[in-house]
Amino acid sequence: MSETTAVLVLEDGRIFTGISFGAAGTAFGEAVFATGMTGYQETLTDPSYRRQVVVATAPQIGNTGWVEEDNESSAIHVAGFVIRDLSPAPSSWRATATLPEEMERQGIVGVAGVDTRALTRHLRSRGAMRCGIFAGSAVTTPEEMVAAVLATPGMAGADLTGEVTTTEAYTVQAVGEQKYTVACVDLGIKANTPRSFAERGVTAHVLPATCTIEDILALGVDGVFLSNGPGDPATADRIVALTKEVLDRRIPLFGICFGNQILGRALGFGTYKLKFGHRGINQPVKDHLTGKTMVTSQNHGFAVDAAAGEVLQTPYGKVEVGFTGLNDGVVEGLNCHDVPAFSVQFHPEAAAGPHDARYLFDRFVTMLAAATPETENSNSKVTA
Repeated sequence: MSETTAVLVLEDGRIFTGISFGAAGTAFGEAVFATGMTGYQETLTDPSYRRQVVVATAPQIGNTGWVEEDNESSAIHVAGFVIRDLSPAPSSWRATATLPEEMERQGIVGVAGVDTRALTRHLRSRGAMRCGIFAGSAVTTPEEMVAAVLATPGMAGADLTGEVTTTEAYTVQAVGEQKYTVACVDLGIKANTPRSFAERGVTAHVLPATCTIEDILALGVDGVFLSNGPGDPATADRIVALTKEVLDRRIPLFGICFGNQILGRALGFGTYKLKFGHRGINQPVKDHLTGKTMVTSQNHGFAVDAAAGEVLQTPYGKVEVGFTGLNDGVVEGLNCHDVPAFSVQFHPEAAAGPHDARYLFDRFVTMLAAATPETENSNSKVTA
C-alpha cells in the first residue's frame, strides 16, 4: 500500500511533514502535547481534549491496538492525532481493531512520522497554538494552509460543554451496599469517574450540564460533583451560577479539572490560559493538607488565579490553595474552610495514569459522611 503525505501546519507558519493515517482530509484545533508513555486510547476518548490536536511525546503509538472496553467516552474527542512512529504490528488479545482502523471509522485525521521531539520543543517555547492537519489532496501551498488555520477559532473563549455533555441523565449504581448518592454534573465526564464512586458505595446520578438546582434537589443526593471537561472556564457562567447555589445550600461539593476552575470562579477567583498547559500522567503535585507529593494524571490548558500559602477571604468564607503543581507552581486544587467543598485540577480517577490521587474520592466520601444527618433523607435539612 502506498503512503499518503500529510502535514501539520501551525499558525506561526511552522510545517511538519509526515505520513497520513486514520481518516483522510483535514482537521483543525489547538496543537498540544501529552507526555504519557501509555494510555493513548484513554487520551483520545477523553472529552477534555475536544477541539485539540494532540501530539504524543511517546516515541511509538498503537502498540496495543484499540480495545473497545477501555474507552473513556462513547467517541474519540481529539480533533487530530500527531505521532512519531505508528506501531507496525499492534498486539493485544483484548484488541477489537487497530488504532488507524478506529480513527478512520470515526473520521479522525492523523499524521505519523513527525519529529515530535522538535515539535514539542517548539510548542513549549511558543506555546499551544492553532493548527491544521492536511492529508493527501488536502495538502496545498503553505500560504493557503496557514490561512486556513488562521481562520479557525482559538481555545480562549471556547464554550465546548454543550458538545460533550450527556443529553440524557443516567445512573451508575453503587457496588454492594449503597452508602451515599451524588449528582455528577457532566461537563465532559470520563467513564472511570462514576465507577470510582461506585467502588466506594456511592451511586452516581450523571446529569446534563443544563441541569438546575431543582433537578439536583429533586434527587435527594448527599453531594454534588463537577466533572472534567473542555473549553474556557470564563465562558461557563451558567455552571458557575449553579455551583453558587450548591454552595449556598452547603451541599458537599467536589470538583476535578474543569470543575476545579468552576469552583474557583464561584468563589470569586479568576482563571487564565496557560502557555502550553499540563497534559500527561507524570505531573507532580503537592497536597498541602498531608504534605505529601503525588504523581498525577492531568489535562488542562487553563488554571485558577489564586495565591498559595495564605488564607483567602471569599464570599463563601475562608479558602486555601490545597494543591500546587511542583513543576511551575500552578494552582492544582482548592480547599474551602467554611463550606463543605474542595477541588483538584488533576484526574484522581487516573484513566490512564498513576493511582496516587485516588484517595481524594475517599476524602469526598468522608465529607459526605460528616454532612449527612442521621435520617433516611440525607437532604432533609437542605432548603430549596
